[in-house]
Amino acid sequence: MAKLSLTSTLRMPSGYEIPVLGYGVYQTPANVAAEVVGHALEVGYRHVDSAVAYRNEAPSAEGIKNSGIPREQIFFTTKIPPKDMNYENAKKHVDNSLEATGFDYVDLYLLHSPYGGKTNRIGAWKALVEGVEAGKIRSIGVSNYGVHHLDELEEYIKSTGEKEGKGKGGILSVNQVELHPWLARKDIVDWCNKRGVILEAYSPIVRATKAEDPLLLPLAKKHNKTTSQILLRWSLQMVSSFFQSTKAQTHTCVGLCTTAEIGNEVTHRGERTTLRLRAFH
Repeated sequence: MAKLSLTSTLRMPSGYEIPVLGYGVYQTPANVAAEVVGHALEVGYRHVDSAVAYRNEAPSAEGIKNSGIPREQIFFTTKIPPKDMNYENAKKHVDNSLEATGFDYVDLYLLHSPYGGKTNRIGAWKALVEGVEAGKIRSIGVSNYGVHHLDELEEYIKSTGEKEGKGKGGILSVNQVELHPWLARKDIVDWCNKRGVILEAYSPIVRATKAEDPLLLPLAKKHNKTTSQILLRWSLQMVSSFFQSTKAQTHTCVGLCTTAEIGNEVTHRGERTTLRLRAFH
């Protein structure tokens, strides 16, 4: 694996670049979002992950603007809320997000979850595709999609492309799911990797519930890192991209970038998870 930094990027199927590391503002109160986003950008993050349902798009954008960093150097993600998963609502949310943030475009707009039934899911996807065509969105994707829903969307994209022309069904660039050694989701990982879809992991440090886990402590000691840094490095080697919530300390990712590369293997035996990582020298 190449040397990483907080500004390392990957190319999405859309052709745009996405930072490998991101900063999530889930459960961040609106009255502090601008401040914490500003701090994240100050230490080096260049990807901010928000959502309509988080109710902090506007203050997150304020933190971005106040940073003094050019807009084109920052990657901003938001999402259509689960309860509004249909064509009309999604169209409105795209425009509302631009108005709330004051941005000319959203870097990545996701369907937050596969709610609402097939017709409404596809309708909401159509709205995102139209947002791309109108220049309001650069890249689109989904969140919390399992293989069944990914297959459904892929079928729509392919059939629409065959009927209306290549790309008319949209380009799936990202699937954002919870992913860590205790929820490895090999079927989703394999599906995305096979198609070149960026797999973006949330809750990579397992909501801070594994800080003293006996599987991680020896590895942390061996590499002179925290258990959180070990988990984040595992994510980097298992998936394409991940983001850390504001509940975690920003220095966790800063230190991660100097962590030695580690191979990994996750084995599930019944309800027991065995995590084995080995250093490559």
